[in-house]
Amino acid sequence: MPISIRQLAYVSGLGFGFMSGAFSVVNILSDSLGPGTVGIHGDPQHYFISSAFMTLAIILLHMFWGVVFFESCERQRWWALGAVVISHLVVSCVTFVNPHYQGSLIPTYIILSIMAAWAYLCAGGSLRNLKLCLTCKDKDFLLANHRPR
Repeated sequence: MPISIRQLAYVSGLGFGFMSGAFSVVNILSDSLGPGTVGIHGDPQHYFISSAFMTLAIILLHMFWGVVFFESCERQRWWALGAVVISHLVVSCVTFVNPHYQGSLIPTYIILSIMAAWAYLCAGGSLRNLKLCLTCKDKDFLLANHRPR
C-alpha cells in the first residue's frame, strides 16, 4: 500500500471536509445573490460570518472524525465508532434547532475541541509530546537541530 492507514484517515477526512465546505460556501453565495438578501428586514445580521465559522468547524471536524473513525475500525472499538456517528448527527442537527445562527457555533466548537483532542491521541500524540513541542525542548524537533551552512 503506497500510504499508511493514518495517512489515509487524514486524506479522506480532509477530502470530505473540503467537499462539505465547498458545498456550504456555494449555498451561502447563492443566498447572497438571491432576490432577497439575508440580514435585512429584521433578520440576524451575522449570518455570513457565522456561516464562515461553521464551515471552518465542519471542515476540521471531518478531518478529526476521519482519524478517530479509522482508528476505531482498526482497533475494533465499536463504541468509538458510534461516538463519531452520534457526534456527527449532533453537529448536523444543532444547526436546525436554533433560530439564531450564532447559537449553533458554541456546541459545535465544544465538540470540535473534544474531537481534536481525541484525534490527537489517536494519532499517537501525548501531553508530554505537546509540552515538548510547545516549549521547543524536543531534540528531534526540526528547527532545534538546524545549523546554518
